[in-house]
Amino acid sequence: MRSLPFGHQPALLVIDVCNGYFNPGSPLYAPNRFHNALSSTDGLISLCRERKIPVIFTRVVYPNPDSRGNWYKYKLPNALPCFDAGNELGDYPTGNQTCRPQPGETVIEKHQLIAMKVDTVIICGYLTSGCVRATTTDAIQYGFNPYVVEDACGDRHAYPRDANLFDIQAKFGGVVSMDEIRELMER
Repeated sequence: MRSLPFGHQPALLVIDVCNGYFNPGSPLYAPNRFHNALSSTDGLISLCRERKIPVIFTRVVYPNPDSRGNWYKYKLPNALPCFDAGNELGDYPTGNQTCRPQPGETVIEKHQLIAMKVDTVIICGYLTSGCVRATTTDAIQYGFNPYVVEDACGDRHAYPRDANLFDIQAKFGGVVSMDEIRELMER
């Protein structure tokens, strides 16, 4: 199996890092599953900012309860209200200034990465089995070289996280540690 090249214009995608994954009262909460990934995400964001690599955040916000995604209403009726506009569970982690957009950083759509001439997408966030995998698949289909930083991804259980990281490495991109991504950035 060949590794993808690490490009000259990387960008970091921070996927759906929000209070809901860390608040024990939230339907998204899974004890001990997300905190380690948050610490690594924090370090990865800091590393990218130090190296002037663009940091791009994604988040889910439903302007009103009727605007929630079609089948998501059926599959996740208890979780979706976390992402209603104004619900603090859908906001960036409280008390963590690193894991929220800073001045000059934005939440954007993928086509804007092309305009920025990004060639490599560094991916972290939640959930590994959902949005991280989907973003990785989309990234390679749009012509980007996706690198998922395994330490900075979380899921509700180890099995789907590990299975999806295995699958991503085999088919859709590179799965690397914090140390490996740091080394790739230094090259």
